[in-house]
This record gives sequence, C-alpha cells and structure tokens, in this order.
Amino acid sequence: MSEYNPRTSKYRRPRSYFSLPGLLIGLALGIGGALVFAWNFAPVVEFDTEPWQLDRDARARYIVAIMLAYSYDGDLNLAVQRLIDLRLPGDPIQAVADTACQLASTGYVDSSSGLRAIRAMIAFYQSQGRTGCAELLIPADSAAPTTVFEIVVPTSTLPPVATKTPTPEADANFTPTPLRVIVATSAPQSRFSLVRLETFCSVELPGIIEVYVQNSSGDGIPGQAVRVRWVDGESTFYTGLKPERGPAYADFQMQPGLAYTLDMPGQSNASDSALAATPCIVPETGDSSLQSYRAVFRPSG
Repeated sequence: MSEYNPRTSKYRRPRSYFSLPGLLIGLALGIGGALVFAWNFAPVVEFDTEPWQLDRDARARYIVAIMLAYSYDGDLNLAVQRLIDLRLPGDPIQAVADTACQLASTGYVDSSSGLRAIRAMIAFYQSQGRTGCAELLIPADSAAPTTVFEIVVPTSTLPPVATKTPTPEADANFTPTPLRVIVATSAPQSRFSLVRLETFCSVELPGIIEVYVQNSSGDGIPGQAVRVRWVDGESTFYTGLKPERGPAYADFQMQPGLAYTLDMPGQSNASDSALAATPCIVPETGDSSLQSYRAVFRPSG
C-alpha cells in the first residue's frame, strides 16, 4: 500500500524573497528619481573647460568673443593663440571666415551686436588674406558720418614791397572764400549702466568680481571689454572667454588690500563704490573667505 502524499498547494510553497518584476520596477524608479534630482536640484556645474572641449555652438560663440576682443585690443598674437587653443581642423583663421559665413546666414545678424561681431570677424580674416561668404551676405559697414563746416579763415596782409609802380587799391567788394573743413563724426556707441552690484561670500570663489554684460532682453553679449582700476594700475578683460559660464560672463581675481572700481571703458561710468576683497563669513557653513562681487551691465535707457 503506497503512502498518500497530498498535492502541494501554492499556499504551502516556500516563500521566495526575490521578485524580478519588483526589482525592475524599483530599479526604474531609482534611476528616474536620480535623474530628476540631478537635472533639477543638483545639476553639475562645469568649470575649467578647455576651449577645444566645447561643442560646435559654444566654439562659434568663443570665436566671436575672440574677434570682438581683438577688435578692442588689436593683439594679433593673442587672438591667433586663442584660435589655436580651439584645436580646429585646418587653418584656424579660415575657420573664422567659415564661422562668420555660418552665422551671417542665420538670424544672428538681426541684432546690432550680432552684425558688429560679424563685421569684426570679416575685418580680421580679410586682413590675413582669407575670404568667406559673410561679406556677401551682410551689407558693408557704412562709413562714419561726416559734417561739413564752412569757416572763413582770415589771412594777414603784409605791407607791400616798395615798387616804382603804384600799388592797386584793394577791391572793397572782395569776399574771402570760405574754407570747407570736413570733420568726421563717429556714430555714438551704445552706453551701458551698472544695473546690479551685489556681494556674496564663497569658499570656492574668494575675492572675485563676476561680471555679466547683457542686452536689454537679458541675453549675454560676448567680447565686451570690462575694466577694473586700482591705485597705480588697471586691467581689462572680456566677456565670453569662459563659454561654460555663458557669453555674458567675465571675471577678475582681486588682491586683498586693494580697492577697485569697475566700468566698461568708453561705454559706462565707473562704479560709485569701491570693491575690495575684505574678509567675510560664509552664512551656510560659517567658513572664512574673502568678499566677492557680482555685477550686471545692461544698455542705458
């Protein structure tokens, strides 16, 4: 007589502590939550990016900044070295012409700042014997307007040399011919104002002046000259040369014990208050650091 073994019920089976569907669902939720946190609450801030590591659009903005900086300081060696640092394939100067052609065929030239940037690029690569299509796509830069003044220049009359013939009398109706003097007058530059100047204290950025130059819509303008001055010294730096911080950005490292004024040379007044790298305390951590500043320039009016 065989021994009776009752059928094993599913309720009597040993429990398993591993669930493949549960594992997959938990993994998906974990990855999704991590991405949401990384993108929205703790995004990675990129610092110290080398120029050659930039993507295509950022390289184009960087080239624009180089050309605008060159139009201000005329330092050809520095401009070429910055282009070489981009590690562009082929001729770096011809790359400027190609980039200008690309930008001139888009809406980039719809703004006055974009048009000025393209013309600065054209002037650079044409002076180095390169050609492109940008000069065919945008109107030529108009000559500076001129004003004509008519000035009557009086001339002194010397006593006549004695002669045997009588000196003819001067014509009482003689009218001096006016001298036409053509005086070139340049178009007024855009004026900027320091619309915001605030302080902050940071261990990562001690004693630094962060500057943002924007248009009236708040978009960054690369290649703008910014200047700091102190007793017996000054330094000029340019926006857009740190593309990972945006086209509007430029910065300057202060030295403790010096007071600085900030302006855009020829385009804005100097800051009313002096900026100094004085000791400060980071509010969140209580760590000691040096006072830093964040300044924003925008067009006046």
